[in-house]
Amino acid sequence: MLDLLLVGGRFATLDPGRPHARSLGIWRGRVVGLDEQVAGLPARRTVDLRGAVVLPAFLDPHVHLAWTGLAAGSASVAAETTVAGLLAAVRAAAATRAPGEWVDVAGYDQRRLGRHVTAAELDTVAAGRWVNLVHDSGHACVVDSAVLARLPAGTPHRDGLLVEAAAGAVRALRQPYAVTELVDAIERAGRQCLSEGVTAVSEAGIGGGLITHSPVELAAYQRAEERDRLPVRVRLMVAGALLRPVGAHAGDGVARAMDLGLRTGFGGDRLSIGALKVFTDGGMMARTAALTAPYVGGDGAGELYAPEADLRAVVVDGHRAGWQLAVHAIGDRAVDVALDAVEAAQTAHPRPEARHRVEHAGLVRPDQLARFAALGVTPVVQPAFLWSFGDDYAAVMGPDRAPWLYRGQSFVEEGVRLVGSSDRPVTTGAPLRAMQFMLDRTTGGGHRVGPAEAVSPATAVRAYTTEAAWACHWERDLGALTPGGLADLVVLSADPHVAPPADIGVRATVVGGRVAWGEELF
Repeated sequence: MLDLLLVGGRFATLDPGRPHARSLGIWRGRVVGLDEQVAGLPARRTVDLRGAVVLPAFLDPHVHLAWTGLAAGSASVAAETTVAGLLAAVRAAAATRAPGEWVDVAGYDQRRLGRHVTAAELDTVAAGRWVNLVHDSGHACVVDSAVLARLPAGTPHRDGLLVEAAAGAVRALRQPYAVTELVDAIERAGRQCLSEGVTAVSEAGIGGGLITHSPVELAAYQRAEERDRLPVRVRLMVAGALLRPVGAHAGDGVARAMDLGLRTGFGGDRLSIGALKVFTDGGMMARTAALTAPYVGGDGAGELYAPEADLRAVVVDGHRAGWQLAVHAIGDRAVDVALDAVEAAQTAHPRPEARHRVEHAGLVRPDQLARFAALGVTPVVQPAFLWSFGDDYAAVMGPDRAPWLYRGQSFVEEGVRLVGSSDRPVTTGAPLRAMQFMLDRTTGGGHRVGPAEAVSPATAVRAYTTEAAWACHWERDLGALTPGGLADLVVLSADPHVAPPADIGVRATVVGGRVAWGEELF
């Protein structure tokens, strides 16, 4: 007997063998069949969807759940457009903490102000608290003098502004967060994902460097799952910094690994270990993404996260140890470093099924496109970045390079799988909003960036379903509505294949056959 039979729907299955259906049966959290495959089968419950549009639930292969949830619970200066207004907001946040306590403030972006605030200015409102003003990019922060005085000697900063590894030193001083705090944050962010039709995500880094919140961070996800507080399926990227020399058998070919040899694929369908996260550069907002030519209007070209030889060694060793690699590379110079390292790894130790990824691929030169295809590397892009920040990014890249930003159609034409993601909380996480940008390439300011990179509606939908599932090694269970797959689906007000995605609402989100968000039709 079926647990649930859905009838009267307009199912866009994304299965080429059966692209459309009107009914779908579910048993023990999985799809049993469609239409004639379930006709006449008894069901404990039958729901008439009354013509509603149903798609496989969306996936987001690059998110920061803990960061999203923590930021949502922190004071924010996102609405402030003047230094005076920002300082007033920090003063109000500091007043809620006792002297000597941390004051975490989210939503900082100097571009709204015309300049960075300084430690001296924060001192005027901190009143003895430790102020940490976190940049939206995640690659920088501004702190007051109380924090500067406690950082390791020689930590580089400019009037309280710290970037990349120096910002990591602030995180190390601030942490660890308690597991209970992290569980609350993960649950909060996961419920936001559900409201946007997302049921599965890849958490883009735990355990080290810029992306850690606690030495026992995985325990927070495990506790959330045990207590039914993990709203979405999660694959955890692990920081490459966690690899260490191991005394494995010489025949295993493992030079560095995590303890016990854990790697990509360990876990179940709710919580598992995904890719190894390796940083090669910073971010475009912070002007630390590594470019081959300087930013327009400045004399800098960003920076690599570490010496190129060190980055290559981590990639090669991670590849040898059996990991899928997720290499953060935003600038075109960083993309060169990432592709060179993957090529070195595959040449020395061929593993064509690895499905290595480049996270962001923010600026990709024409000559780099074919290398993605030749190496089988998947770009995991964030289309909404250009909707949110595109006017600024286009300006600092200039007219010659702006068309290379967060490419779409060029990858498709090279035969490269195009995968969409959000990088929440850096910008909006809603896949439908991102799909709209993939179609029209229009920024929030109304300008078009790289219009030749616009893709078809079908390509945009696949970027958050079938292609996203493939990039996360989830394609057997997620990304399409097929018999045997997990019953994760989203009910929409219209079909994004034919209607503008930004105008479409999420009516319900189903995880494993259970309504997890929205009850309108159930």
